[in-house]
Amino acid sequence: MTRVVLHIDRLVLRGVDPADARQVAGALQAELGRLLGADAGAALAANGNRAVLRAGRVTLAPGEHGQALGHAVAARIAGPAAPAASGRLP
Repeated sequence: MTRVVLHIDRLVLRGVDPADARQVAGALQAELGRLLGADAGAALAANGNRAVLRAGRVTLAPGEHGQALGHAVAARIAGPAAPAASGRLP
């Protein structure tokens, strides 16, 4: 079993309404727990010890908000082994 320890000291959300920030952070935390607990942590661990991980651009469908963004970013962090999130990943 691989042990993955992930600390997010700072989450930068450009273009996100401040009212949605808590919802994004909560969805990100919950989805990372689910994805990394489902053996997607191996893909993250393969990247080694990294000080910065950029999730890249995430595009959401019209009408999707904080929770969808949190899930999409979590999928980017967890890596290609993670199941697809509701947001589209370019």
